[in-house]
Amino acid sequence: MTNLFSVFDPCTGQFSLNWMSTIIFCFMYPYKFWFMPNKISMINKLIINPIKNEIKMIMPYKGMMLIMLTLFMFILVNNLMGLLPYVFTSTSHLVFSLSMALPLWLTFMMYGWMNKSNSMFTHLVPLGTPSMLTPFMVIIETISNLIRPGSLAVRLTANMIAGHLLMSLLGGSSITVIITTMIIFVILMMFELAVSTIQAYVFMTLSTLYSSEI
Repeated sequence: MTNLFSVFDPCTGQFSLNWMSTIIFCFMYPYKFWFMPNKISMINKLIINPIKNEIKMIMPYKGMMLIMLTLFMFILVNNLMGLLPYVFTSTSHLVFSLSMALPLWLTFMMYGWMNKSNSMFTHLVPLGTPSMLTPFMVIIETISNLIRPGSLAVRLTANMIAGHLLMSLLGGSSITVIITTMIIFVILMMFELAVSTIQAYVFMTLSTLYSSEI
């Protein structure tokens, strides 16, 4: 069992560079990538343009577009890099996902309570709530607001861990079993690609929805 979970250990040595996989993709882009049109930038535009239109429908404020698109691409690239052999999956750690979710949530809460206190109090009691249930709804809404960063972080971490654990279990089988189950491996890899994309999209969309409530 220890060997099974060792793939999620970020400290495998005294000078471990596992966490470097989080930002190492930034150094892979050539200098001219940012100035000249190329196939990678065209693929990025195909991915980003539909998401940009969706954010415009959800987000009433200007200035959040760049943050959310950057967040989406950052999580997506890290998820996809975690599928490569011998590359550490940083998104499978709660420390990594919580370090993105918690600052965003704290920023939204501080901005809302400092600048739009009446609107924040209004969200604690949904429209049409009976007066007898108002105290309970305030408690429920407060708890739901407090667990939002945790739910964002755990959702991303749990989904990335589940697929990697399954691949680790199947990868530890004998050569004969691996060859006979090659089709399962291919399907599982396609499933992991879909999960990586969906989880980045879900994280970005929920963050946008939370910020739009302020």
